[in-house]
Order: sequence, then C-alpha cells, then structure tokens
Amino acid sequence: MYGHVAKLAEEIKKGAASVEGVEAKLWQVPETLSDEVLGKMGAPPKSDVPFLQPNELADADGFIFGFPTRFGMMAAQFKAFLDATGGLWRTQQLAGKPAGIFYSTGSQGGGQETTALTAITQLVHHGMIFVPIGYTFGAGMFEMEKVKGGSPYGAGTYAGDGSRQPSELEVEQAFHQGKYIAGIAKKLKGAA
Repeated sequence: MYGHVAKLAEEIKKGAASVEGVEAKLWQVPETLSDEVLGKMGAPPKSDVPFLQPNELADADGFIFGFPTRFGMMAAQFKAFLDATGGLWRTQQLAGKPAGIFYSTGSQGGGQETTALTAITQLVHHGMIFVPIGYTFGAGMFEMEKVKGGSPYGAGTYAGDGSRQPSELEVEQAFHQGKYIAGIAKKLKGAA
C-alpha cells in the first residue's frame, strides 16, 4: 500500500539482473480492494508495473514473490492470485522451479517469519523449490544496532504507518536476494 514491497522488488530485480544471462521482470498482482476502500485507507495510486496473469508463471525459470503481511500471512491480494493457479498446480508446470519470498510488515512483531512460513505451503503444493537466503547476506544478517527487517527466509522491511521507508541495509539485502536466487535459477536451468 505504501510502496515498501515495490521498493524491495526494484532492488531484487536489480540484483537478479546483475547475474550474467538472467532477464528479470517485475510484475504485480491485481488489487482486490475497491478504489473507494483504497481511498479511505489513503493508498497512493498503483504503479504502472504490468499485472501478472497466473498462466504467465509457467514461462519463468524462477520466482521471488513479495507481499505485505496481514496478521502473519501474505496479504489477501496475493493469496487470491495464487488461488487462481489451480491449472498450473494440476499440471505441475511450476514444479522444480526455484522460488524465494520477501515481505513487509507493519511492526517488528508483525510476522516476518510467519509470513514466509505460511507462504511456503503455496510453493510446496506447486512442487517449487523454496530458496531461502539463509545467512548468505553475511554481516548484514547480524545487525543489532539498527532496526532491520528480513530474516534467513528472505529480505524484508518494516512499514509502520507508512512513513518509515526501507533502510539502506534492507535495500542491500533485497539486492543480495535477487542476485543469490537468480544465480541458483541459472544453475538449475543450466543443469536441466
């Protein structure tokens, strides 16, 4: 709603595109709330990033899915999108493809790790390979002096009331995640 996921997504795309031979694309899923409700929430206009259709997932070699958190789980908009992938599930067209997750929460107790854990079930049913970043981000994973979102599951940020923007460290972690998972996707595709 406030652009936090979009900011991390841009950095993830840059990280993925930094891997030679990798083409990274940025997509968004359709909004499920009405313009009236979004207006009452003070949501800014949607970006001009193209909307993804479920069948387009089959063309990708890998994914890094990002979403805001609602009560420790992915937002309903993204869940609705994944609920529309039944045809891909039935034919297992996404099986064996690597997938990562990143997120934004309203607070430190807002469910960064539970969001990832509950999202993994979607990947598992499709047969996708969940690729966490683990502690590959190095010293940035151990930062204790500054507020920092993210975890071994993936990059993250804290949105609060929308006024806090992703920190430099959170943006660097997002770039790392894009580069890391793109490298793995490239290796898997090359081995196929």
